[in-house]
Amino acid sequence: MASRSTQILEAAARVIARRGIRGLRVDELATEAGVSTALIYYYFKDRSGILRATLEYISDRAERYTTERDPDAPPLSPREELEETLLLELQDTVEVRENSAAWGELRASAVFDELLREDLARATLVWAQEIAALLGQVQPMAPAAALASAGERLTALLEGLSMRWLSGGIRIDHARALLRGAIDTELAALR
Repeated sequence: MASRSTQILEAAARVIARRGIRGLRVDELATEAGVSTALIYYYFKDRSGILRATLEYISDRAERYTTERDPDAPPLSPREELEETLLLELQDTVEVRENSAAWGELRASAVFDELLREDLARATLVWAQEIAALLGQVQPMAPAAALASAGERLTALLEGLSMRWLSGGIRIDHARALLRGAIDTELAALR
């Protein structure tokens, strides 16, 4: 069973994904998590603390579902690992939908919340650097600056494709095909 704080963060991700940041009310979060509002304030101090912790939680959760692999599966080539890591952000599961929607809501709210903006900028930088490192495994002779730029472009594209898919603008198979094409383009430019 999940700890109480994890239970609250899971509920926060669900509420934010469904109702947005503005729709996040501590009393509703308490009901969704099955805890008291006092317990939420005990763990997270205030609404801003809840948002910051939820951002960290969804980042960690995405890290798990994009990197955990069956230990008995054959190892992936660097190219396969890069592609799989990115494409796992476009899977039609509750967890991924929730994470992507909550990430989009947090990003939109960061426009008006400086503390959240700083946390989001750090999380985005870490993600882009992780993708740049994977690109570097595929193209080890590419300059670091080129890898960093390619990592930023791919993660930004993925966020946009995810939002278009979640909002019904494109089908998931088309989003995945566009992302594969972008990976090909970025790797070709790094040669």
